[in-house]
Amino acid sequence: MFLHLLVAALLLGVLWVRRRFAYWKDRGVPYVEPTFPHGNLAGMGSTLHMGNVIRSVYGQLKGKTAGLGFAGMYFFLNPVTVVFDLELVKNVLVKDFHYFHDRSVYHNEKDDPLSEHLFAMEGTKWRSLRSKLTPTFTSGKMKMMFPTIRAVADEFSKCVAGTIKSDPELELKELLARFTTDVIGNCAFGLECNSLKDADAEFRRMGRKVFHVTRFGLLKRFLASQYPNVARRLGVTNNAPDVSKFFLNAVRETVQYRLTNNVQRNDFMSLLMELMKEEDVDPLSIEQATAQAFVFFAAGFETSSTAMAFCLYELAVNQELQRKATDNVNEVLKRYDGTLSYEALQDMVYIDMCINESLRKYSPAATLSRIASKDYPVPGTKHVIPKGQTVLVPVHGIHHDPEYYPDPDRFLPERFDEQTKANRNPYAFLPFGEGPRNCIGLRFGLMQARIGMAVLLKHFHFTLSPKTPVPLRASPSNTVFTIDGGLFLKVQTV
Repeated sequence: MFLHLLVAALLLGVLWVRRRFAYWKDRGVPYVEPTFPHGNLAGMGSTLHMGNVIRSVYGQLKGKTAGLGFAGMYFFLNPVTVVFDLELVKNVLVKDFHYFHDRSVYHNEKDDPLSEHLFAMEGTKWRSLRSKLTPTFTSGKMKMMFPTIRAVADEFSKCVAGTIKSDPELELKELLARFTTDVIGNCAFGLECNSLKDADAEFRRMGRKVFHVTRFGLLKRFLASQYPNVARRLGVTNNAPDVSKFFLNAVRETVQYRLTNNVQRNDFMSLLMELMKEEDVDPLSIEQATAQAFVFFAAGFETSSTAMAFCLYELAVNQELQRKATDNVNEVLKRYDGTLSYEALQDMVYIDMCINESLRKYSPAATLSRIASKDYPVPGTKHVIPKGQTVLVPVHGIHHDPEYYPDPDRFLPERFDEQTKANRNPYAFLPFGEGPRNCIGLRFGLMQARIGMAVLLKHFHFTLSPKTPVPLRASPSNTVFTIDGGLFLKVQTV
């Protein structure tokens, strides 16, 4: 009897999985054939980064979406809508934002307070906090933070110069992360992180732990994002207990020190402290404030350092492009009496083009995900995206589509000169997202990357090391699209 019941249960399970995997076929929507249990995510985290998975799906389906503008794939057993048509991308991110205002990012305020940050928040709670945090990232505030970032960049330059005296071959991926860690720690927490002086400084160690997860940890995060209610009931967390404890203590101690000593600074922490004191609405708790500081830190140091690392690699491969970038820095500095000012940085147009091309070719975020908050009739079709379904904008695929970027695997900064940009659909370049939920810190991230690149190219010349693979390989288990292993370059002073 038990054996009969077991066989019946297995048969029902098989039938149920088959029905799940028939979702797109039943609706006449092109899709990539899934496999159990990963759907279309087989290999992700072990041999493939999510960016590679998405680019493959995009390549298989791009020519099959005419008249629809979207196609289908599967995250494990869940059907996911993949948006191809750039007009439909615009609808999802901007025009019809009220249907897609939430991301499919798992958060669990009770068991994992650091996960309740702006990137993951939903609905009116997100909208309210977003409007309060936005003033921190205006152009005016960026100009005020500029001297702090430049001072850290000067220390970075000295660190590089001192290191190459003993060995001209540097591992730059980690060194760039130490630079951006010190920048963000200073601007977000008002603290000297000392990562440039101490490679094992606590802020840097915790930064590594945030992004370098095991394959099991990565799969756990994806499963939690697909089945969030079950995950919350099970108490699933994304952040390690020691990471949460470290950041909570850092914010508590910073807040207490500033209150005791009446410290006033024009930084992110000061704004959070103001929000914690608000009396007319629900003030931020110390845990909620820490979550915002945490996501600013985590997103800010990793994405900017990654963009610079890939950019330096490409300039080492393409010496003529490096010469043009260095000439751009020196020509602008000459006009500003050798001073790297905020205004001088704005005039370094070619540096900006190089960074944008790095963000295009090596998109830190491979996808943009949204959840349909209600049934969405897809314009011009008979199809409806049902409430609760994940909608994916395949950034890595779009950024490598030859329709928008001929010879997409070639690093070509001229793709981002003013005339070429004007002739290209703006939704073909989405490193920071678009619309109301675009990256709130994009100005800050770009500024620290520009400063870092300008200082490095002013003082140093970069060539490939025999240790550096060509082409580079993306780290499969990192949540950000980043280099697997180190970035070894030979560095000379100029």
